[in-house]
Amino acid sequence: MKYIGAHVSAAGGVENVPKRAHKIGAKAFALFTKNQRRWEGPPLTKENIEGFKAGCEEFGYSMDQVIPHDSYLINLGHPEEQQLQKSRNAFLDEMQRCEQLGINLLNFHPGNHLDKMSVEKCLDRNAESLNWALKQTEGVTAVIENTAGQGTSVGYKFEYLARIIDQVDDKGRIGICIDTCHAFAAGYDLSTEKGYEAMWKKFEEKIGFEYLKGMHLNDSQKALGSRVDRHDNIGEGNIGLKGFKLLMQDNRFDDIPMILETPNTERWPQEIEMLYELVDE
Repeated sequence: MKYIGAHVSAAGGVENVPKRAHKIGAKAFALFTKNQRRWEGPPLTKENIEGFKAGCEEFGYSMDQVIPHDSYLINLGHPEEQQLQKSRNAFLDEMQRCEQLGINLLNFHPGNHLDKMSVEKCLDRNAESLNWALKQTEGVTAVIENTAGQGTSVGYKFEYLARIIDQVDDKGRIGICIDTCHAFAAGYDLSTEKGYEAMWKKFEEKIGFEYLKGMHLNDSQKALGSRVDRHDNIGEGNIGLKGFKLLMQDNRFDDIPMILETPNTERWPQEIEMLYELVDE
């Protein structure tokens, strides 16, 4: 079964998210557990935590279908020690917030080398950071999101993601979230059947489907291999409906959260409905 949803606003408190997700017809959802553009956020209250859990139960959301995103400021591969530790502390806080809410997954970007270290060293620092955070938490799986490769960001090749995973001590608490726009911009052509099959064959060879914990469903405004991260609404970008139909009819992607981050949020109910129609088309 496909679990399609969207990244829902947590304005007014995380306890409001399940109801908002239900309202748009989502069977899965993403959220920020605090302001994504600040290093620190107020602690979760008893009301936040109990309200969130009660909402998930009321609207039938399993914690396997909830995949929060961490703060955009965090860079677990930062080349400077002071900023690296600041990022690690913030990431640990994000993991602990997931623990409090009973959430099993936390999605994050592997960050940037900022032209101050090699790509390989940046990837290795990510693994070191993850080992540091995982040892201080329980139950929450850290889920690496592939990037488009824009600027100095790392993680746009499957080989890069595999390098991080290989160095994580607790293999049971590390995973991957594939963003379709990022993959296309990085050069993986999931817009055609041939390219789609080649992409997932490489994913299986380099990483393995046992690590795939979620997906972000976004079309791409920019061309194949552009390494520019610009999301588009489903079927309106360079991936097109064909690529998403292939995804929807592929049972390898059953039972994981598949999350819309498309730019026109008002169209999410229609996009969710359209994607479910593609499943049986």
